[in-house]
Amino acid sequence: MVRFSDGELSVEIGDNVRGRDVFVVQSTSTPGNDHLMELLILLDALKRASAWRITAVLPYFGYARQDRKLKPRVPITAKLVANLLTVAGANRVLTMDLHAGQIMGFFDIPVDNLNAMPVLVPYLRERYGNTKLTIVSPDMGGVERARLYATKLGNVSIAVIDKRRSAPNQVAEMTVVGDVRGTSCIIVDDMVDTGGTLVKATETLLEHGADKVAAACVHPLLSGNARERIMNSQLDELIVTDTIAVPRSGQFKKLKVLSVSELLADAIKRIHLEDSVSCLFW
Repeated sequence: MVRFSDGELSVEIGDNVRGRDVFVVQSTSTPGNDHLMELLILLDALKRASAWRITAVLPYFGYARQDRKLKPRVPITAKLVANLLTVAGANRVLTMDLHAGQIMGFFDIPVDNLNAMPVLVPYLRERYGNTKLTIVSPDMGGVERARLYATKLGNVSIAVIDKRRSAPNQVAEMTVVGDVRGTSCIIVDDMVDTGGTLVKATETLLEHGADKVAAACVHPLLSGNARERIMNSQLDELIVTDTIAVPRSGQFKKLKVLSVSELLADAIKRIHLEDSVSCLFW
């Protein structure tokens, strides 16, 4: 890949891909626009090189939070990205923990939306299985995810954070629906961005009697001063996956990164061999 002085990109495929089954792995994380454009150009190059099938593997699907119109004259950018990937040449998409499952319906090509539970649940069971657990959803939209985690961890109880946002990435008020007194709380979410919601949720749970609070979030966006905010909070541990590359820092001791490489590799192998991938869904 070549980047010209004006910022434009050019791609040349170095190997013969005619008639091949090609998998392109690219997370559209920060800088999201650059990574998305790189992916689109690469897909187009592979299509024009006569690849038999092109699967776009997006461990993290950017723009997924813009999946509906909440007010007039705004885009549905997740649908736009789906269209771009298809037109660029993708015949199939493999991704992980979409922000909303209905995004799969934005595509007219097959989509496999894996979840990170096969990676996260064993770690949570080993580290917190001997304590009285409560799985916490940080909002009403994540209740189904929390219920799945609670079931896999032995049908433990769940609680929900009811929050009111004053503006994007800002939380004005929180309250807890459910009893968390005397329990170890695990907040489960698909991503952690600025960390503001996570920190305030931790404070709210501790105020309601929780013994300690940890979080399991699949995609570690960690934008802005998220690292400092989390390090200075009362959060016991932040567990994430490597769907987004996280620079390792000795100062971020609360961060635990688990790899999803084997899970994605298994899915890629099964797709290539035309085997079922349903056994990878928990």
